[in-house]
Amino acid sequence: MNILIWHVHGSWTTAFVQGPHTYLVPVLPDRGPDGLGRAETFAWPDSVREVTPPELAEADVDAVVLQRPHEEELATRWLGGRRPGRDIPAVYLEHNAPDGNVPDTRHPYADRPGLTLVHVTHFNRLFWDNGSSPTTVIEHGIVDPGHQWTGELERAAVVVNDPVRRGRHVGTDLLPALSEAAPLDVFGMRTEGLAAHLGVDPERCRAEDLPQERLHTELARRRCYLHPVRWTSLGLSLLEAMHLGMPVVALATTEALEAVPEGAGVLSTRPEVLADAARRYLHEPQAAAEDGARARRAALGRYGLKPFLHSWERLLEEVTR
Repeated sequence: MNILIWHVHGSWTTAFVQGPHTYLVPVLPDRGPDGLGRAETFAWPDSVREVTPPELAEADVDAVVLQRPHEEELATRWLGGRRPGRDIPAVYLEHNAPDGNVPDTRHPYADRPGLTLVHVTHFNRLFWDNGSSPTTVIEHGIVDPGHQWTGELERAAVVVNDPVRRGRHVGTDLLPALSEAAPLDVFGMRTEGLAAHLGVDPERCRAEDLPQERLHTELARRRCYLHPVRWTSLGLSLLEAMHLGMPVVALATTEALEAVPEGAGVLSTRPEVLADAARRYLHEPQAAAEDGARARRAALGRYGLKPFLHSWERLLEEVTR
């Protein structure tokens, strides 16, 4: 099967393209958001092919996975007038939790009976107003990085992109108090100037833009994984940390309550509870190792690659039937 999908979310796509199909990824000369092409920092198989818009006009496409509202019009134009959901089977994959007036947030693809709306968490499906569109949930899958945790550094790891701009959404305002309980290493993209922005000792809250190929190794050296995010979809970095064998300290918000079972870490809506948990893991490495091992077992069972690919295979067979 030839599947058209834009390179939007590198970590998620890395799992998706491990399936048995050929994946057509649009590429443009500037490699902008609508034409990134193949990933440069993730390992993608040869079954991922870059295609230009002129090539797509002649391409044999069996299904389209849309991820952003404007992609339907873009796909129709680049596919020579063939419309996803009408002329070519299509699904719309929603990565994000809704923003704005959340209880009443209507999904842009609500009331689309010919196009299945796929959410990555049950929380997201619950909080979006999907109208009459057929909906399903296919939870995240992770390419297993292996049990790498050593916990040799008495610091907590945080992964967040653009923490200064995103602010309260990702819990940036909680970091000063948490850094008093445990020194933090914040990894991601656009983290420069975080300590100065927060007015904290840069040794208590280090920040580093880290390439994907180094992320797992560096995470695994930290004693625990701290997830202070208030409002977002379930972060793949949280699931990756669990796969690495890290104990989790997380706000009990959005899908985190479902993802982190009892014994795999500490979840709470009280920042002071998270601070106490991070402090305990720093002082009790054996407890961190034991909880991290349980976190890994839980992540492999629920967010392993095999169930993820099986669910997608079943859905694609259904919509192309």
